[in-house]
Formats: sequence, structure tokens, C-alpha cells
Amino acid sequence: MINGLLGRKIGMSQVYAADGQRIPVTVLEAGPCTVLQKKAAATDGYEAVQLGFGEKKAHRVNKPEMGHFKKVAKGAFAHIREFKAEQDCQLGDEVTCDIFKPGDRIDVTGTSKGKGFQGVIKRWGFSGGRASHGSMFKRGPGAIGQSASPSKVFKGKKMPGQMGNVRVTTQNLIVVDVRPEQNLILVRGAVPGPKNGLVMIRKGTKA
Repeated sequence: MINGLLGRKIGMSQVYAADGQRIPVTVLEAGPCTVLQKKAAATDGYEAVQLGFGEKKAHRVNKPEMGHFKKVAKGAFAHIREFKAEQDCQLGDEVTCDIFKPGDRIDVTGTSKGKGFQGVIKRWGFSGGRASHGSMFKRGPGAIGQSASPSKVFKGKKMPGQMGNVRVTTQNLIVVDVRPEQNLILVRGAVPGPKNGLVMIRKGTKA
């Protein structure tokens, strides 16, 4: 059994439980993914499988990549990632969302939305200074130096800078529903990234 697969974020929605409770969910298109390569401890030093997801036009793929894809003869793939495999599988096998079931705990990894260059108020949640007349300290970061000794700014100081556009993993999300005929997984809660963003869906490590 492979412990995860690739997919993309469709967007947010809501479903109703049997008792009438409204549940906010994120809809994920999960798979189908194709097994492109098997990693073995004897040759690669670890056990894993390489999965391909999403179609890509053949003329946009270079020759080394196309040679790799031709081993399974299922066209070209837009995204390739590796996952752990608990049992043997064959090249060309398809992995679908039915590896999950309602109630499972999963970890979802994606690239968060980029927010550009931001100040310390938005980026780190600083409270800022008073906004009264002449304060000169409404949204500033405050003092950052260390006087004459050590006379420098320590690494890791919370400063203005690039916010978002980083790899984020949201752990322990609950699978509300699985719809294999549509390749959809409905997950309770929010998932990092924009709509149509690539996500890695894996079985929860803290389940």
C-alpha cells in the first residue's frame, strides 16, 4: 500500500452530516497517479515509489524525461513526487483516492499563497505603537540593535520581508468523504495553497 498520492486543491465547500451539522470542507482532486519508478534499498539506499500526476503535452517534455515516461507508456506527466510504499507494486499501476476512507487522518502539503513583501504587523503579528499625533511609531518594528556590545542584529530577528510562497504541511486533517468515481476527497478544514495548486496527500503521521 502506498501511503499517499498527488492531487490539486479545487476549493472550499460545505457538506451536512447525518445529524444536520454543517461541516466546512476543502475539495481535493486526488489522483489518479501512475507508478513511474520503484526505489529499492539495494540500489538506491531507500524504499519508495515515484508517482506521476497530471497530463503534459509531449512536445513540452525533453528527451530524458520522455525516455523515463516511456517505461510505463502512459504519456507525459506534469508532476513527479516520491512516496513510501508498504508493499510491492508494479510499474504502470494506478493509485487512486480509494486508498483513503472517511474518518482517516491525513497530512496535506502544499505551497502557501505568496503575499509579497510585508511589514512586521502583518508578517509576525506585532501590535505596533500608539497611533496618536506625533507618535512616529504606529506600525514600525521598534529597536533592533544591541548597543555597543555585541553591536549587531542577531540572526533570526523578526523583520519585514517576503511572506508566504513556502512549503507548508497541515497535519491531522479528517477525511469527511471519498468519491472515487470523481477522484475527489473532501477534507475537514483548510489546506495550504491557492485553487488548482499542487498538493501532496499522505496518511497522517500522528493518527
